[in-house]
Amino acid sequence: MCVDGFDQDSTVRTDVRDSTEVGSQLTDNVLTILGGIQQVLGSFGLKLNLTSLASGGGGDQDNGFPSWMSAADRKLLQSTPKMTPNAVVAKDGSGQYKTISAALAAYPKNFQGRYVIYVKAGVYAEQATVGKGMKNVYMYGDGARKSIVTGHLSYAKDGLGTWKTASFIVEADGFIARSMGFQNTAGPEGHQAVAVRSLSDQSAFINCRLDGFQDTLCYQGGRQLFRNCVLSGTIDFLFGYGAVVVQNSLIIVRRPMANQFNTVTADGKKERGQPTGIVIQNCRIVPEAKLVPDRFTLKTYLGRPWKDFATTVVMESELGDLIQPDGWKPWDGTIFLDTCFYGEYANRGPGANTARRVTWKGVHSVLSRAEAMRWTVDSFLKGREWVANTGANVIYGLKG
Repeated sequence: MCVDGFDQDSTVRTDVRDSTEVGSQLTDNVLTILGGIQQVLGSFGLKLNLTSLASGGGGDQDNGFPSWMSAADRKLLQSTPKMTPNAVVAKDGSGQYKTISAALAAYPKNFQGRYVIYVKAGVYAEQATVGKGMKNVYMYGDGARKSIVTGHLSYAKDGLGTWKTASFIVEADGFIARSMGFQNTAGPEGHQAVAVRSLSDQSAFINCRLDGFQDTLCYQGGRQLFRNCVLSGTIDFLFGYGAVVVQNSLIIVRRPMANQFNTVTADGKKERGQPTGIVIQNCRIVPEAKLVPDRFTLKTYLGRPWKDFATTVVMESELGDLIQPDGWKPWDGTIFLDTCFYGEYANRGPGANTARRVTWKGVHSVLSRAEAMRWTVDSFLKGREWVANTGANVIYGLKG
């Protein structure tokens, strides 16, 4: 995992078709002290309406954008590629820069507003980092299969700690990616090999692909939304310790090595009072073609508890028959089984039958509607309080 990768070796991680320690301490404080959110957001230079809206319920406006985005940012996302970016990246030399890293290095000191980077079609083999001082970067490409950031660093092959293996790193708040692909091609034999590591608060990945095997996405802190995305992997491929909602997305489970298993999530919530965890809402969890023949012997679980208070909720999603009847897998013996929180609500598909789920104290296989409402964008991410107006495009509450 991100930090644990420094000291220990976890032996537990094709083509997909359609489908740091200091920073974490600061992030934990921000997440815990939500009462000061207005001052925090104001320091980012974002014009957000923090007035709570009185209207109840959810409502799916389903245009592919997160609820907390300002009207200006939504307009930016909806605009055509003819808009004038601050930087253009093109491998063929037709842009200002040939690498994403060079475009990021040109981020002006004390820049105010939204810094726009257009990444033309191409495969960019570089470890690009949106540094801590690069707030409000908006990066868009020509498509998630066309504008791709790739890498192959891994724990097993390169001897790196998990967090150092990431192909793309986001350390600054307010990051937005649209129509981009991010991948780590180390393969299952590389074990921990991250495609995206993000500790960006108020961030969104829209219409993106994140492809890898073990540890594809490391959500290292902050509030993050993944909307209309494709995410693929094997072991613990959605893991970390921020507040994350994956919504309206396709989650593809890939074929692991013969002695391995698959776990979609591995949340690392460390303190009971932290408003963190991962929510999967209105998604599909399916096997890749190479896994289909052996999907019952190479077992797949919804997740396992990485830390004491691991929190994962899967709701209103379609679960394929690859999901084991147990649903959830222990991390090591009985550790964290009583203190984790694993919830399910209104899921469908052959893998959604909860009759044979594990009966740990921390497992809540049939959440009530009222309980499920706690894990919506509105309640869990406090999304309505971050929205510039009520026209934000996201499922605020429950879809059904």
